[in-house]
Amino acid sequence: MPVDLASCTTGAAPAAIGPYSQAMIAGDLVFVSGQIPLDPDTGQLVSGPFATQVERVLSSLDAILLAAGSSRGRVVKVTVFLVDLARFTELNEIYARFFTEHRPARAVVQVSALPRGAEVEIEAVAVR
Repeated sequence: MPVDLASCTTGAAPAAIGPYSQAMIAGDLVFVSGQIPLDPDTGQLVSGPFATQVERVLSSLDAILLAAGSSRGRVVKVTVFLVDLARFTELNEIYARFFTEHRPARAVVQVSALPRGAEVEIEAVAVR
């Protein structure tokens, strides 16, 4: 059975820095591309502490989910990529403030590098 596909884009989150969409909608699911801490106005990596970077990424996820007709409360799966797994506890503190009552399935993976020298990247799958 064919599934309707549509891309989703919002100016409230950073523009894609490559040949991909901010998110794809497939039927009732939203697949949000990995977000790094880019300022949506300048397209530049945000400076400052790790917490500021994670908060920027989560704000981008929020904006994209809303543009796609979903919300953080409808996220079913999150994948977090960290350059330094020693930041796991700090990530969890910020993440717990973002996902308060709702706790989607999640994986956290350490990687050797991320685009533009980012320290964190987060992708998500949600229901519309």
